[in-house]
Amino acid sequence: METNIMDMFEEGKVLKICAPMVRYSKLPFRCLVRRYDCDICFTPMIVAADFMRSNKARDSEFTTNDSDRPLIVQFASSDAQTLADAACVVAPFSDGVDLNCGCPQRWAMAEGYGACLINKPDLVRDMVRLVRNQVAKPNYSTSIKIRIHKDLRRTVDLCQQAEAAGASWITVHGRTADERHQPVNYNAIQTIKDSVSVPVIANGDVRNLRDVEAMHRLTGVDGVMAARGLLANPAMFAGYECTPLQCVWDWVDIATEQGTPFTCFHHHLMYMLERVSSQPERKVFNSLYGTAAVIDYLHETYGPVQDCGMST
Repeated sequence: METNIMDMFEEGKVLKICAPMVRYSKLPFRCLVRRYDCDICFTPMIVAADFMRSNKARDSEFTTNDSDRPLIVQFASSDAQTLADAACVVAPFSDGVDLNCGCPQRWAMAEGYGACLINKPDLVRDMVRLVRNQVAKPNYSTSIKIRIHKDLRRTVDLCQQAEAAGASWITVHGRTADERHQPVNYNAIQTIKDSVSVPVIANGDVRNLRDVEAMHRLTGVDGVMAARGLLANPAMFAGYECTPLQCVWDWVDIATEQGTPFTCFHHHLMYMLERVSSQPERKVFNSLYGTAAVIDYLHETYGPVQDCGMST
């Protein structure tokens, strides 16, 4: 039975969303956060032109399974037809596509992807419209993820043009493309929320459930997206202050079952254990090589779930 993801946006409810993270928000991690009250997951950003050009790229960049829903596939693109073609390929296996208009990395901007698109509202409008027209799936969503302009009127215009072209919702990272660690601009997110009628999702500095609630209270948004906060604590949306031991062992089970490459398996655990381990423990853990060595270390250091001394 086909799901209409837009039905999830209910008045008063705040959707909790896993952000598109390069290397990290792949299928195994999505499976993990879905166990801990994550409502919607994004794939990592996929370059649409490479995806359409190569079977190998399609196989390595996009992996899913029957339980991996609702799922939004995020693409980087600078061409409407390429984006629409890529959307048609993934539409049978997902619930929507998202256009990345927020990545501030130099390589993305140089290719005409990411945050440079916030300065091309006509192109964004055309890309959204063509996806809407070409994907033959009535409940399929088309969204954009943006950063803000210093002149917020330009951002409002971009969002209103995207809405008019058929955007299902808009995700706003509350910083400009030049900002990295400056405070998130809650007022800007609220202004955008008030200027469009489609749902708005807020992104930036969400590290626990209190931040989710504060973001909703301050901006009135319909959903909150987390990235680094979820890497550090994949159980964050379920209200845990630190990664519970059950979540660590859930990750071990999922990663080994799905054949996750060791580097990815290890990196996720490094993030999860950072807050609950001492510096000497982290030094030992980060030097481990091999899945068996990691599992032995976890048993010896933390024990099975029933002996959990980690914070919940």
